[in-house]
Amino acid sequence: MPGEFDLIRRHFTRPASHTALAAGDDAALLAPRAGMQLAVSTDMLVAGTHFFADTEPTDLGWKTLAVNVSDLAAMGAEPRWAFLALALPTADDAWLAAFADGLFACAENFGLDLAGGDTTRGPLNLCATVIGEVPAGTALTRAGARPGDLLWVSGQPGRAALGLQALRDGLALSAAGRTACLAALHHPQPRVALGLALRGIASAALDVSDGLLGDLRHLLAASRCGALIEHAALPLGALLADGAPPAIAEAALLGGGDDYELLFTAPPAQRDTLAAMAGELALPLHCIGQLNADSGQVLLRAPDGSVHLPTTGGYDHFAC
Repeated sequence: MPGEFDLIRRHFTRPASHTALAAGDDAALLAPRAGMQLAVSTDMLVAGTHFFADTEPTDLGWKTLAVNVSDLAAMGAEPRWAFLALALPTADDAWLAAFADGLFACAENFGLDLAGGDTTRGPLNLCATVIGEVPAGTALTRAGARPGDLLWVSGQPGRAALGLQALRDGLALSAAGRTACLAALHHPQPRVALGLALRGIASAALDVSDGLLGDLRHLLAASRCGALIEHAALPLGALLADGAPPAIAEAALLGGGDDYELLFTAPPAQRDTLAAMAGELALPLHCIGQLNADSGQVLLRAPDGSVHLPTTGGYDHFAC
């Protein structure tokens, strides 16, 4: 059976492009570019909580980094370095080779050097830390939104949750819809290009990892605002076309999570700029509501004009 250091050498030692000293010493040496601040994010994926035990290791390798890269995207930061900590039940060489393939595919796609990490024996746990750079003073945060700002979400939130329901509960989707929803679940696409483009345009941002409404409440709390969401503006059409019943589609979009789309605010004067940006990035950007001064309160306006408090919450690891 290969030892720890042999596993690291065999599967996780690759040439670095912008790291002064990467894996192989007691610590990495990083050289941030002049005028940059560092944005740092850590997330872990735990077997049985975040993924099924039989999930393809290549998909897990991609997602382990992608969920962290998405946090950098939400800050408007450029990904630069990654650190990986793995707890493994066994030293399965074939599993690790496939996992590393997915991990480095994500790293190369988003310009990350794997600069270090650790491995140990234990229940399967995948934990990555990523570091990005953002010009000083330009980072997007959750705290910059103001009453009157418009609320936007990128891409197609809800598909990852439908993919999970298809696997876990047998939810019937169309063939194309099932493919799209499983891809969203297993192979999320961090919106790095969007995050970089939103610097100086968006007033606040975060990524949708625990459900659109749940994450929106975090943004509103930080910005001390409220929001009115227009049901008619929600991007439900694609989820219905995927074969999801209307109630399930709406619940997945508003509360499903695991989408890693960007939820952001911007002044109304930026609407035309954002419409052009959507075309340039080939990425739908949906304006779904507007912020107000009702601190922390989220309301949903139905197509008939009635307004109510949505009951959907976000995902909570300790409430499940």
